[in-house]
Amino acid sequence: MAIMSGRSHQGRLPPLSTGESELRDRLRGHVEVLSGQIGERNTRSLPSLREAAGYLTTAFGALGLAVREEPYRVEAGQVVNIEAQIRGSALPGEIVVIGAHYDSVPGSPGANDNASGVAAVLELARTLRDARPRRTVRLVAFVNEEPPYFQSESMGSLVYTRRAKERGEKIVAMLSIETIGYYSDRPKSQQYPASLSSFYPDTGNFIGFVSDLGSVNLLRRVLASFRKSTPFPSQGLAAPGGITGVGWSDHWSFRQAGYPAVMITDTAPFRYPHYHDSSDTPDKLDYDRMARVVGGVVRVVEEL
Repeated sequence: MAIMSGRSHQGRLPPLSTGESELRDRLRGHVEVLSGQIGERNTRSLPSLREAAGYLTTAFGALGLAVREEPYRVEAGQVVNIEAQIRGSALPGEIVVIGAHYDSVPGSPGANDNASGVAAVLELARTLRDARPRRTVRLVAFVNEEPPYFQSESMGSLVYTRRAKERGEKIVAMLSIETIGYYSDRPKSQQYPASLSSFYPDTGNFIGFVSDLGSVNLLRRVLASFRKSTPFPSQGLAAPGGITGVGWSDHWSFRQAGYPAVMITDTAPFRYPHYHDSSDTPDKLDYDRMARVVGGVVRVVEEL
């Protein structure tokens, strides 16, 4: 296990800038459509899953980005991963993937898990399209991350990485945006797997950066970049993949293919009382803090 060096932001958060306030409102709008209007999104509710896919395709297209759908079939019918791409200005053959899953667990409208992550990906696309990143950036909305597909052959991100590997693509980094909308300033609001509880704070006011040991170099780089640019509490962990929670998102699929990958998360069930529940609704999220985190991730990606 590797505990990250460096200092997390402490003290009061600065007021939101005008740009951050506008970002907050757009994030809220995406979450309200995906979770509040469309609701539960999975193969048990296939029309809603397809409606969500249509919303994402339209949103990427409205930004002027080329959109590619990657369909495949499961027992319930055809499903799709959705990708938008920004070509790199200096190293176009090297690819940075920013991804989030757009499905929700059966029985939940999935506001935090994971409309929050998908909203972030859409807004990262909006900002990065004009930033001329050095490397090619792919913004991907993955299907079928949740059970019963999690870590199975039909998991959307696993299908994606296997096809990327077959094409010989050079993916140099992957960031998985997973449940980033819930924060608490209350002591003892944050839990951990037993092996980690003595190393980290018990207040759930931070954003977490998590990887297995094989991606520790990427994790250190990402966390250092976030802390340099963003006045927001952060914690980092690189640990064996077998530790509970370390592989709980689409970054797991990229690690199976040997690509370096990091999860960015509010830690989901270790903090969020509405995890995988019908009560995971848009009103539970802290959009001010979400906007701060997404703004910080923009600056991280610009430096990758």
